[in-house]
Amino acid sequence: MKKILTTCFFIMPIMILAQMTMYVWADSVATLFPTHDIDSITFSDSFPDPVVGSYAYGADCSWITEQEADGVLFYDTLGRADDGMRVMREAGMNAVRLRVWVNHTTGWCNKEDVIVKAKRAAALKLRVMIDFHYSDFFADPSRQNIPVDWANYDLAQMKQAVANHTADVLSALKAEGVTPEWIQVGNETRNGMLWPMGQLWNNNGDLPNGWKNYAALTTAGYDACKAIFPEAVVIVHIDNAYENNNWFFRKLKQNGGKFDMIGLSHYPMMKEWSGKDWDVMNQLAAQHITLLYNEFKCPIMVVEIGTKASSVAQAAEVIADFRQRVDALDYMKGIFYWEPQVYNNWRPQEYISLGWGAYNMGAFTSNGQPNNALKELWKR
Repeated sequence: MKKILTTCFFIMPIMILAQMTMYVWADSVATLFPTHDIDSITFSDSFPDPVVGSYAYGADCSWITEQEADGVLFYDTLGRADDGMRVMREAGMNAVRLRVWVNHTTGWCNKEDVIVKAKRAAALKLRVMIDFHYSDFFADPSRQNIPVDWANYDLAQMKQAVANHTADVLSALKAEGVTPEWIQVGNETRNGMLWPMGQLWNNNGDLPNGWKNYAALTTAGYDACKAIFPEAVVIVHIDNAYENNNWFFRKLKQNGGKFDMIGLSHYPMMKEWSGKDWDVMNQLAAQHITLLYNEFKCPIMVVEIGTKASSVAQAAEVIADFRQRVDALDYMKGIFYWEPQVYNNWRPQEYISLGWGAYNMGAFTSNGQPNNALKELWKR
């Protein structure tokens, strides 16, 4: 997600993380379990079995293990400390989105961390979306940096690296019994990915071979997804749902790019980005989602939405308004809130050294519970 991004400077390789313990709570009694023995996690709740293809009431909660390592607690409706994913499950969430970095120095959001979170999600009968960034850090419209280990690759090598990384992570999930319903090949790739090789344009206009390279890299990821999980829905994701984005997917297809679903980001309260009021942003997003479907005839999902934590009452109104506009569209397949479980100005340790503030669009109260905006998003 652009302009709000983060990760942690708390140098803790994931293999150390895997030896740590964390708390799962039930009836105010803490039960310790080792994260490396994730199969020992059990939840007594009778949550319904996942329904593939149904509407996704989701959240990207990729920070949750890092928050837990920092001592952040989450609370159920009775004020009892509980597993954060379970708290959101009880509030109405039925799907999680988990980002994957290639080799971030802290280990967070790398393969092993993703497996831990995905297995927890599966234990709660949550549907899973895997979001490949193809970078060692956040990928978004402002940065799409090539992983350090791939720095000197030519196009053929880069395509193979994308395919290998995708297959490696997905194979590991498959071995652990996790079947993603959706897989993103790239994150907010409006200006391509794996810059400069897969970059589409700069201040001087379109780059030579930009679209060709980007489409080839996307297809390498797409084909690798289908090789491991043939039934998975593969998503190409860009930002700014309020804009007319038909041109982007048209050019991608013209250059041989493949996708099963279109993913969009929507941050309607960020007038400082768009110059537009939230109601206009919602109206335009719904209008342009329809335009995308009319041309490409594929399902569409808002894979990131966020509202300002400082204005919960208005945020709930914003979410309700957006849902009212898109719920009737049978090709609209779900909405994922981006990192709702952030509260009380938590930020990764790494943000401190980067000079970044805390994410300001979390959707939990100061008491560590889902707020009304999040409940509005997940309301049936």
